Amino acid sequence: MEDAPVFEEFDPESDCDCPGCIHWRRTAAHALPLRLGGHPAAHGARRALVLAAASCTVLGGGQTLPAVASTEVGGPPATPGRLPADDGPGMPQGATSPLHGRQGATATPASAGAAPTVAYRSTTRSAIINRAKKWVAARVPYSMDAYWSDGYRQDCSGFVSMAWNLSGNEWTGSLDTYGTRISKDQLQPGDILLFHNPANPTKGSHVTIFGGWTDYTHTHYLAYEQARPHARKQATPYGYWSYGDRYVAYRYKGVKGGTPGGSGASATRYPGAGSFGPGAHNKYVTRLGEALVARGGKRYYRSGPGPRWSDADRRATQAFQRAQGWRGKDADGLPGRTTWSYLMSGKGRDIGASPGGGTGTGAKGAPAYPGKGVFRPGRTDAAIERLGRQLVKKGFGTYYTRGPGPSWGESDRRNVEAFQRAQGWRGAAADGFPGPETWRRLFR
Repeated sequence: MEDAPVFEEFDPESDCDCPGCIHWRRTAAHALPLRLGGHPAAHGARRALVLAAASCTVLGGGQTLPAVASTEVGGPPATPGRLPADDGPGMPQGATSPLHGRQGATATPASAGAAPTVAYRSTTRSAIINRAKKWVAARVPYSMDAYWSDGYRQDCSGFVSMAWNLSGNEWTGSLDTYGTRISKDQLQPGDILLFHNPANPTKGSHVTIFGGWTDYTHTHYLAYEQARPHARKQATPYGYWSYGDRYVAYRYKGVKGGTPGGSGASATRYPGAGSFGPGAHNKYVTRLGEALVARGGKRYYRSGPGPRWSDADRRATQAFQRAQGWRGKDADGLPGRTTWSYLMSGKGRDIGASPGGGTGTGAKGAPAYPGKGVFRPGRTDAAIERLGRQLVKKGFGTYYTRGPGPSWGESDRRNVEAFQRAQGWRGAAADGFPGPETWRRLFR
């Protein structure tokens, strides 16, 4: 009989920047004494254990206290991938408060039990994500006491209050008032994943903004969140690194382009090109028209939208496609898979104020997407060089040994792939060939 194999555990390099290792380093830091940079809360825990041990001598009579195991007192720290079940983000938050806070206010989440006066400001999914991106780009530092220039508190719940454009700052114990609970398969960009611990709001309570699934497995999503040391976006396991099974999905009641408690993934799945165009008569045409109206296409419809395909549907679809910067076959007025995905998830730019789509609400001066056929081996086009220069500008020019130039090469593909992976995409979505969404994100 063969001997059982022997496995050796090892700790990762200290400079690893994956979220698990970051979490592990934070946990380890809590176990250090104060003189070496440890956290005061951990110091208090050690003092409590010391006092408990000392009380054994006071009890006398042969009584002993049960042994207490703790990673705070000499126990091995949790390693990445094996996060302890009771270890949350460790990020305290402020209480409900108006914008910019109140002078001298000292309320804590535990005292903020009154239900807020709810007002649902209308917004779109793209607006929610774009507001979140502003804090991420500005690297807004985490604080439960400070308020950013827009008036919102710089903690996780203040971040969601800002992205949802609420009239004041909420906390994890009140955000659900503004949303409708949904299931995992109903999640769309702009929804939130919320965990509130009512027994101890400072332990584990946290909230993130759902930015989309990273791949078809739906095990990881792109999370926008306010966390130490600053606002960030990163691929995150569903529902979070810890307490994952206790996170609940909510949809803001004021969001357009998605019905709270709707019919989920089956309602947003692309039904196929045959569902649209002359002669089409089905529920998907109605759903397309409703989504187009919500994204600024109302002026194209004299009546409806309805289930029978019309020229109004074609013109509104084309206006939406042009608002994304698409031209040619990518803006023919017939919704393909990408157009449908943008409309159902709230991505991209809304239809502009003038017929034809204008520039929408996105970045000004973004060049029109030239089409997928441009970015292929053997092709030479000015758009390839424009793409390369933008990659370099964005910090994704590592694989260029010279150039970039107008001829498509492997260095272009690898740099595009690096950019796509930085968005949290995997598989076919990160193949190194820029589609309309890659192009839009590069030039926004």
